[in-house]
Amino acid sequence: RNWDAAIKSLTAAAQREPRNADVQNLLGYAYRNTGQTESAFKHYQRALHIDPRHLGAHEYIGEAYLMANDLAKAEEHLAALKRFCPSACVERDDLSNKIAAYRARAK
Repeated sequence: RNWDAAIKSLTAAAQREPRNADVQNLLGYAYRNTGQTESAFKHYQRALHIDPRHLGAHEYIGEAYLMANDLAKAEEHLAALKRFCPSACVERDDLSNKIAAYRARAK
């Protein structure tokens, strides 16, 4: 949970491997956990540009959109996860549950 150290290490890894979607996704996750959502979005989008089917990036960017109160964008990423894992997967189920909780809080 030392997000600043994680960002530093992951930034170095991204410089060594700029086409690594996992590193970009983890950078997004670390930035999101520091509250830097704009940087988080930038890295999630890079991950999805590298690998449009990256399940973790779709889940995490969907969660970031919920933090930004953009339910529609979160649902777009849930729809992508439903296309990529139609029978079920952890990422799809996690984002689906977070969207359901978001809707329940909004009522």
